[in-house]
Amino acid sequence: MDIFIADNKKELGKYAAHLGAKLIREGLAQNEAVNIVVATGASQFEMLEELVKADLDWSRVKGFHLDEYLDLSIDHPASFRKYLKKRFVEKVPLNEFYYVNGQSNPEEECQRLGKLINEHPISVAFVGIGENAHLAFNDPPADFDTSHPFLVVDLDQACRTQQLNEGWFETLSDVPTRAISMSIKQILTSTHIICTVPDQRKAMAVAKSVEGEVTPMVPASALQTHPQVHMCLDRDSASQLSQTSLK
Repeated sequence: MDIFIADNKKELGKYAAHLGAKLIREGLAQNEAVNIVVATGASQFEMLEELVKADLDWSRVKGFHLDEYLDLSIDHPASFRKYLKKRFVEKVPLNEFYYVNGQSNPEEECQRLGKLINEHPISVAFVGIGENAHLAFNDPPADFDTSHPFLVVDLDQACRTQQLNEGWFETLSDVPTRAISMSIKQILTSTHIICTVPDQRKAMAVAKSVEGEVTPMVPASALQTHPQVHMCLDRDSASQLSQTSLK
């Protein structure tokens, strides 16, 4: 696992975006098209702000969406479809972007997305880690075994509290309890994974994910099993890593 530590969130976002653009560019040099996965949430603000500035042939890039709440309107401030449309999809001339529609029949939506992603292997996945170490919306204990690319998941209290504290919802009861998420196994099929994680509140999750046991109780620990993970941190999120990891 490659670990980069930035002095601040802006520098972190710039590094992650420039690395992602470099990997996409390399993919386009070897292939007619490149498929990517794009994450959402407060941790991705700075990265996406930089990524949309990249000088790339976006017309040869197709994008996939990591996760979305069930039964949440696209007009809601917390909608990840709205987030991605505003911060990414409308700013670059992508060939195609495949949203997760949480307002559709969830089982049918998982099947639709699973078929699409099986036809479009992912070159670069942009992801983050939650305060509870979730990867996408795979909260602990995560399903490490399912071969389904997308699945319906229950959101735990820690995950829902994080969404509330980040300002996406007015009360905890407003935060949905279920979502559609890309599975752990599907994320790990990506050729490269860029994991962008700022903030002190995620320091323990980062330490457990990078240095702890690989276990469904720490979903992001599964990243240890992937050969091309680029962990992009700031000094706060890296503060509980040992010196061994920082070398």
